[in-house]
Amino acid sequence: MIPKRFLQTCSKKLAFAFDIDGVLFRGKKPIPGASDSLKLLSQNKIPYILLTNGGGLSEKARADFISSQLDVDVSPLQVVQSHTPYKSLVNKYSRILAVGTPSVRKVAQDYGFHDVVHQTDIVRYNRDITPFSGLSDEQLFEYSREIPDLITKRFDAVLVFNDPHDWAADIQIISDAINSESGMLNTLRSEKSGKPSIPIYFSNQDLLWANPYKLNRFGQGAFRLLVRRLYSELNGEPLQDYTLGKPTKLTYDFAHHVLIDWEKRLSGKVDQSIKQKLPLLGSQPSTSPFHSVFMVGDNPASDIIGAQNYGWNSCLVKTGVYKEGDNLKECKPTMIVDDVFDAVTKTLGKYV
Repeated sequence: MIPKRFLQTCSKKLAFAFDIDGVLFRGKKPIPGASDSLKLLSQNKIPYILLTNGGGLSEKARADFISSQLDVDVSPLQVVQSHTPYKSLVNKYSRILAVGTPSVRKVAQDYGFHDVVHQTDIVRYNRDITPFSGLSDEQLFEYSREIPDLITKRFDAVLVFNDPHDWAADIQIISDAINSESGMLNTLRSEKSGKPSIPIYFSNQDLLWANPYKLNRFGQGAFRLLVRRLYSELNGEPLQDYTLGKPTKLTYDFAHHVLIDWEKRLSGKVDQSIKQKLPLLGSQPSTSPFHSVFMVGDNPASDIIGAQNYGWNSCLVKTGVYKEGDNLKECKPTMIVDDVFDAVTKTLGKYV
């Protein structure tokens, strides 16, 4: 346990941000030391958040799962998933095409989007739109909904929430939307441009991620590359899209706001019953109570380079994407450690 004098004498505090996949979990299996790491911080009222490029669930569902598996009380207000910043777009767009696993429909609706269309709704409307879809009829009718005004009301934006599972169909549907005439289904604009017909957002750009298999798997970054390449082939110009998630400054700014909010709640400056006030997308915190923030991650290309560019410290663990001997190029972690518990104890050791 950290001595009380540490908590009482530091005018600025230490805080942590943890990636989830490859740091706290490998698939759904906790990584040794993950539970002890979060318990150590909780016992000493050291603020931390979970900052992941994963998604597809609500922040509450993610927090509940982590709490039960690691035997530690994690609040939804501590969870920043790749698509959490989409909450800031609720008042900007009316009808959105929410792309991802079937669960993202409810996530988008819970965020406050009132007119949500999932890509499977379009497949249901006309199977010929996606001739290479891998969905069975049973899956399609389970995942999709009838949208009465699907072809008479325009789409305002495409929001990719997480890695979809039917890439051939999903790429076709996204391509149709961003090359349409003013966001109307069944139309094709006449002009070619790098600017899509409607804005498109990708919630992260991770090329690879770590799951229980011994080799890294393709992530949403690979899906984005395919969408961009096909758009460029059709238009002769690169796609002008928006990307969130680590390592973007947009996401680190958003996460910093969330971390500051959590510190206020943890220290009693803000009552836990008060609703979390979310920043506008792209808003940078004017002040911070933290002397140092340590990002603990397994992916040099997202966790570590993002923290480095943002001015946070970083701990690169060897339990996920990164393997000892990998070329770090311009990425310079503050420390390279074996696992998350090693990261926490070594970091805290500098302040004791």
